[in-house]
Amino acid sequence: MTQPTVAQYALARLAQLGIDRIFGVPGDYAFAIDDAAEQVPGLSWVACANELNASYAADGYARVRGAAMLSTTYGVGELSAINGVMGCKAHRVPVFHLVGMPSERIQRLGLVTHHNLGDTVYDRFQAISGAACCVSAVLDPDNCIDEMERVIREALRQSMPAYIVISEVHGGMPVVGQPVKGKPLAEIKRQRSVDVELDAAVETILSRLAAARKPVAVVTALVARYGLRDQAMEFIRKSNLPVVIMPNDKGTIDEAMQQYSGLYAGGWSSSQEVCDFVRDADLLLDIGGMVLTELNTGLWTDMPNADRVISIQDNWVKAGSKVFLNAAIDDVLAVLVKKVPTRKESGALNVEKFPLAGAASDKLSSTSFYPRLQRRLRKGDTVVVETGTCMTHLNKMLLPEGVTAEGQGLWGSIGWGTPACLGVAMGKQSGRTWLVTGDGSHQLTLNEIGVMGRYGIKPVIFVLNNGIYGVEDVISERGHAYDDLAPVNYHLLPQAFGCKGWLIAKVETVADLDAVLEKIESHPGACYVEVMIPNEESQPLPGSVIDSGYKLRTPKAG
Repeated sequence: MTQPTVAQYALARLAQLGIDRIFGVPGDYAFAIDDAAEQVPGLSWVACANELNASYAADGYARVRGAAMLSTTYGVGELSAINGVMGCKAHRVPVFHLVGMPSERIQRLGLVTHHNLGDTVYDRFQAISGAACCVSAVLDPDNCIDEMERVIREALRQSMPAYIVISEVHGGMPVVGQPVKGKPLAEIKRQRSVDVELDAAVETILSRLAAARKPVAVVTALVARYGLRDQAMEFIRKSNLPVVIMPNDKGTIDEAMQQYSGLYAGGWSSSQEVCDFVRDADLLLDIGGMVLTELNTGLWTDMPNADRVISIQDNWVKAGSKVFLNAAIDDVLAVLVKKVPTRKESGALNVEKFPLAGAASDKLSSTSFYPRLQRRLRKGDTVVVETGTCMTHLNKMLLPEGVTAEGQGLWGSIGWGTPACLGVAMGKQSGRTWLVTGDGSHQLTLNEIGVMGRYGIKPVIFVLNNGIYGVEDVISERGHAYDDLAPVNYHLLPQAFGCKGWLIAKVETVADLDAVLEKIESHPGACYVEVMIPNEESQPLPGSVIDSGYKLRTPKAG
């Protein structure tokens, strides 16, 4: 039996996890990887518009499938992708970044070649790209099989990206040794527990829950990254605990469940009632690890009392001054589901849809747009939330039953949403993918529309056009020229990019939006809608509020 090459083996081994696409941009030093992408059965190459977009798309795909592959060339390619890979690290998304490198023959001869700095230091980029990942390896025929097992194990254990270097010459050589037949991701045990620590952690949680009068659960995005969304919801239903999410966790749980009590973000919560509800809780059960950034806490306007928090992290649990190690989150949830008693009354808050607003002849605004979008979402759909002012509306919007969402509020790289939408749509097996993006974010990566058209992807895209970087105006003064955008006729882009069968529209009034939403309901293909909203909506926050987030003013003496 013919042995696979190093590149073929690496891609085939990753494909066994259930990955059927590899996102990237071709490059000469990565030709062995690019060729293998066409040779490995069941694997398809997705040619993105640039490496940064490819990394964003891989991020979106991995959020649906659990892991993804990204391929770039040496130096110029990998460094172009690094911002997106670093975002995957921040959001705990396992993306395997495969990079082609110049032949070891070139390196051994001390030859100077392109994509370098005019010298013979060929490994200088490995430290940079490796910093965006939790594990790295340089593969050759002898170490390939062993190293791939180590890299896969660690990337999945930590739920973070991995960096894999394959030289152009080694990529075409056969592996040495017996190839490993791997399991699909869903069958892999990613964290392992020490029984005594696990038992003590669970008993502590159960004891504290039993003593609590007003407990509240917070479920974070980490449970989704580890494929535990269903288990977390099973625990919430079994325990009948009221549950909230924070902005970074939008779409993690089914918001139609009766225990769902809204979005908690300090002064930016979905209501003051939600903020008070969490503030008054005598126990906050944090499932996944809350990220207490300024955006998650309303510019730190409310911080949970640490003494009242029990935090279930990926492989450890903290309860007050007690820390339990090697207690894997999947094991903790599994035992809790078996042992937790059901509370008679959940005490959950009632969360309502946004009320419909705006007469047919009214100019569109956020107040009229989001309630109408909310009513068009269906079970199985996913909403991709771009970084920007649209987050503040979408995070508070009650998602219908079975609707999920993906955002990048922690890393917050504008432009992420459009390529991520491509990846999410390619990863999904059913349901629609909806993207809401501001025009400023969209301008950074809108060339990925052409890639969507090429591969027949069918998202529903809303580009909110107010002609400015609206979120920047919110956190600064109005009138800065650097916040103004080039005037683009966005609704003309799909045709210019060669997209076929797309429903394309530009809407300015409530009647326009209602009409196009009706058409979207029955349209079988992709939809692209330019939504005109007034830039006057992006009013600066009060100076005191801005300073609470940026800490620029000299504090008062005394």
